[in-house]
Amino acid sequence: MKKIFCLILALAVAFGAMAYAEGAQGVGLEAMLSGMSLRDKVAQMMVASFRVWQEVPPEGEDMPEEEPPKENITRLNDAIRDMVSRNHFGGILLYGQNIVDAEQTLRLIVDYQATNQAGGGLPQIVFMDQEGGSVNRIPYATQGIGNMALGATGDPENARTTAAMLAEEMRLLGIQADFAPVVDVNNNPLNPVIGIRSFSEDPRTVAAFGQAYIRGLHDAGTISTAKHFPGHGDTDTDSHTGAPVINKTYEELKARELIPYKAAIDAGVDMIMTAHIQYPQIEKGTYTSISTGESINLPATMSRTILTDILRGDMGFDGVVVTDALDMSAIADHFAVEDTVKLTINAGVDLLILPPVTDTNLFRLTQTYVDTAVKLAESGEIDEKRIDESVLRILKLKQKYGILDLTDFTVTEDKIAAAQAGVGAAAHREAEWRMAEKALTVYKNENNAFPLDVKAGERTLILFADSCASRAGTGELARQMLEERRALPEGAEIIVMKSTRDNEEECIQAAVDADHVILVHRVYNLACLDPATDDGFSSATFDKIIPAVHDAGGTVIVVSCQLPYDATRFPDADAVLLAWWGSAMRALPAEDAVWSANLPAGLLACFGQCPAEGASPVHIPALDDQYMPAKE
Repeated sequence: MKKIFCLILALAVAFGAMAYAEGAQGVGLEAMLSGMSLRDKVAQMMVASFRVWQEVPPEGEDMPEEEPPKENITRLNDAIRDMVSRNHFGGILLYGQNIVDAEQTLRLIVDYQATNQAGGGLPQIVFMDQEGGSVNRIPYATQGIGNMALGATGDPENARTTAAMLAEEMRLLGIQADFAPVVDVNNNPLNPVIGIRSFSEDPRTVAAFGQAYIRGLHDAGTISTAKHFPGHGDTDTDSHTGAPVINKTYEELKARELIPYKAAIDAGVDMIMTAHIQYPQIEKGTYTSISTGESINLPATMSRTILTDILRGDMGFDGVVVTDALDMSAIADHFAVEDTVKLTINAGVDLLILPPVTDTNLFRLTQTYVDTAVKLAESGEIDEKRIDESVLRILKLKQKYGILDLTDFTVTEDKIAAAQAGVGAAAHREAEWRMAEKALTVYKNENNAFPLDVKAGERTLILFADSCASRAGTGELARQMLEERRALPEGAEIIVMKSTRDNEEECIQAAVDADHVILVHRVYNLACLDPATDDGFSSATFDKIIPAVHDAGGTVIVVSCQLPYDATRFPDADAVLLAWWGSAMRALPAEDAVWSANLPAGLLACFGQCPAEGASPVHIPALDDQYMPAKE
């Protein structure tokens, strides 16, 4: 039965592709648009994503006592095939749950395209958030050192190189669009969501690195996206979990936040992603929250003032405007689906990122979004001319990148071999390592503590805070790399430990007994700095280790492997090194595994094996007695 289905699908794709190719050659985009049904036009404005499959009862019905099983969507099931073939979504967004290996990824993407086109749809744009650094969706691809690390190198060409490498690897898999770069200005240490995803707190630095990143994506023929307009850097709330408000005037935004976006437009950025943030000084329109009943300002995603008057009118952007994901709390918790669709499209949005499917209720919601948009257009609540403007922009983007010409949706052995060889290629990883070295930033160095001067027979403790315990395998990797380089003198020993709630005395004793001490710390939110919290309890252990080691006549190096705000958390440390990122590595990785270079390079630098040439692209404030950034 499966073979018969595949044969029917292949024949349908072949005939559909022939008919489409003949039609596309004979008509322009305007004629193509005029030949589309209202439903097809609306669906062209939708980006669907299918992440996890779980069969659950419809909303309002009780869940069974035993939770239904969940399965990552790494291949299409019949329900997804039917929805894709009927709706002809303009794009598909992939997440980490969809990715296993190169061959599987290729086959999944081809299946999406073939299923869609067999149903009469135009080729889809396949999207991914592959920023590099802390936001990576392809576990076997080159990771990239992350934007703030790139900013620390001081050279925008490193951003261009990184973007080109990531894009080349995505293209080998059939992914044509990257939701990158982040060009938000990270000028608020309290920001819980941007942080090291930003190049800098200086808007002109962000502008320069953002332009370079965009050019790198274009070098590799990949669609670029500047995000999150008009700026997510100066918030202390994550729009995934709350409703951020930035109380700045338009003039204030022009002086800082909008500078990188104007630079991105000048560099030819293809898309700009909206922020689910309220700007009450700019957008006065309000809405009554469906969950709280309070009046809130329309976020930028739904603001015609921000998206049409400012972005298109004042700033001259005529590319594609895309929403951030519509499942985020700033939208989903406050706006009804019908109003979400109406307000976003009427504001000037071209592409809507639908809530990702993680169960069958969200699967049904995907269809509801399409049906609702059609109903609103039929009733005149959304002007069909407004829809036509968006669809024409999407078609132009697809034409520019050759997506409308795609007809061959097959997976060949040559394509598989090229993807397996090119994704995570050795040359790319070597380039990433060199950039990681250039990004390493010595924030402090006293008492000749950095780098270590390890002598024969001496012991070095590398202790990982609980906040970065999942990175402890990096210590094992560093030991292996040092041994391979013959960088350790005879009999020298490296001890790797993790700090837990139960082993504080053991950690202190191990530090006192060691000849050299490296403390690895990670800040992913400011609670990591506070010893009274679950995220920060290891910092109390570090507070005790540092004076104990000093009393024993030793020195301590602190290595920061994410947000740099722990640089001032341990003022008595002899040296502080900023690595800017470090991916999870619970044990020594397999020989062919891909990992981020930042933290391994940082640990090798502690032994004098890597240069540390970076300069911090953000100001690192002192902390008050509540472990919060002090006002200066």
